[in-house]
Amino acid sequence: MATIRLTAAQALVKYLSAQLGADGEPLCAGIWAIFGHGNVAGLGEAMAASELPMLRGHNEQGMALAACGFAKATRRARFQAVTTSIGPGATNLVTAAAVAHINRLPLLLLPGDVFASRRPDPVLQQIEDFSDATVSANDTLRPVSRYFDRIARPEQLLAALPRAFAVLTDPAECGPVTLAFCQDTQTEAYDWPQSFFTPKTWRVRRPATDAAELEEAVVLLETAKSPLIVAGGGVHYAGAGAALAEFARRHNIPVAETQAGKGALTAAHPLNLGAIGVTGSAPANAAAAEADVVLAVGTRLGDFTTGSWAVFRHPGRRLIGLNVQAFDAAKRFASPLVADAAVGLAALSAGLGGHRAADSAALGLMDDWRATVAAVTAPGNGVPTDAQVIGAVQRSLGAQTMVVGAAGGLPGELHKLWQVQAPGTYHLEYGYSCMGYEIAGALGAKLADPAREIVVLLGDGSWLMMHAELATSVAMGMKLIVVLLDNGGFGCIDRLQRGTGGQRFGTMLQHPGQMDFAQQAAGLGAVAMTVDGIAELESALASAHSFDRSVVIVLRTDAGASTEAGGHWWDVAVPEVSGRAEVNAARTAYVAARQNQILGE
Repeated sequence: MATIRLTAAQALVKYLSAQLGADGEPLCAGIWAIFGHGNVAGLGEAMAASELPMLRGHNEQGMALAACGFAKATRRARFQAVTTSIGPGATNLVTAAAVAHINRLPLLLLPGDVFASRRPDPVLQQIEDFSDATVSANDTLRPVSRYFDRIARPEQLLAALPRAFAVLTDPAECGPVTLAFCQDTQTEAYDWPQSFFTPKTWRVRRPATDAAELEEAVVLLETAKSPLIVAGGGVHYAGAGAALAEFARRHNIPVAETQAGKGALTAAHPLNLGAIGVTGSAPANAAAAEADVVLAVGTRLGDFTTGSWAVFRHPGRRLIGLNVQAFDAAKRFASPLVADAAVGLAALSAGLGGHRAADSAALGLMDDWRATVAAVTAPGNGVPTDAQVIGAVQRSLGAQTMVVGAAGGLPGELHKLWQVQAPGTYHLEYGYSCMGYEIAGALGAKLADPAREIVVLLGDGSWLMMHAELATSVAMGMKLIVVLLDNGGFGCIDRLQRGTGGQRFGTMLQHPGQMDFAQQAAGLGAVAMTVDGIAELESALASAHSFDRSVVIVLRTDAGASTEAGGHWWDVAVPEVSGRAEVNAARTAYVAARQNQILGE
């Protein structure tokens, strides 16, 4: 057997380079790195001699969030890896790993680890568990990893790396993989089989339907009087947008979209009712209330989608879970249809033949809803609202521009109001609602599609949480247009606090207006400007096209305003006992609203 002598780190990098996607390109599109004593001498040396791109960030969490944005923008077709030293660098990965886990995104984490030999223990930054010597800081990544392994001997990579790629490329198991790499092991040599580095092509599996599950789903849809499709992120990952559009058209079934599924159909599709749930449109939520059969396609059915399981109100409502992951397909007593979204829709359509559902009454509400959207997003007097900012951005930028957001009040407004005109242009991380994702995630999306204009919408809270990767975007020449809404703190949580009977407490800045966000952005190398009002914002957006580097536009907005139209109740627990009359009143309303939750079949 032919062998090649390499260090464990060199072998890992060589293996990554040899794993190919269906297009013949390496599945791993590069390795983000901040080097420290736990990875610089091992992985650092190996990466320097490799053709894999090395991507340098400014914060470990930011690098991993950028990798999440990259994977999401490529619809999981490719991924990026992230290496850190052990210690703060490794634990900084936990939040981003949770983002990848909840959004089912491929992410390879390669944190350095303690010495496998234990000769110098405890080394700098080593966490010591008094009762378990096998624990290190990297064990914090176990609950947010789909697959976790600690590499303490070089030859362990022979089993660990194929297993890692099996997870990263599996449509059902996809998520973050952590290979905690002991720093001495990284530098140790081994005689590797040459065959281990033979190029391998990984193809996405598309599971077909089970005959019995398919038959049950077809019968349910054939007998439904008011069916509804709920499209989730799995539609995008499966590349099933066209299949969904054709299925809806052929069988006359309206479609509502989750946050992750938004854009599965364009806004102009005649059967697209828009967003569903807590941040949903009036037509979509009306259809949900009347639906006797709900076909949930590629969605994990989070509480924002289901209105905390109160949006589906038909007493005999049945749920069909078309999902590649059995865990999701069977949620809430659903009739599971475990399959790839595109394959499953095709099988359902064949089973239904020429069957067409009756016209949905909710479609008759769409003209009024479009008029509402136009009204709330139109320019107004006074301090602009989030909705008016969204309208200005939509009017100013082209149909192919991608909008990126993540946390605060903006995702809800975008879910309701943004009109998706082209596939791949709506990029919201709302599974984990991660403050600080916005700029880092947008950078990853830009790396996935450098020719596309990308606009980032975020609030001052998310900006202050994490904006270091703005400097990375400037250094890389990856231009972003950032619209920063200065509303004086955590505006959406302030509204929630007061909406549940509380008094303003700890949500807003004590002295708003004292920070110069534009100056901060300029200091990171971006073009920066502060504007006043919607007209100035639109002018600034028009000029942003002419700059060759990232642009940050700062705008003061109204912290108290949100779009009242549409939406749905959300289960946020209210104190049972309080000295505030407002809280007691909110508790009474809360208990009454909970009666609408349907927890069984």
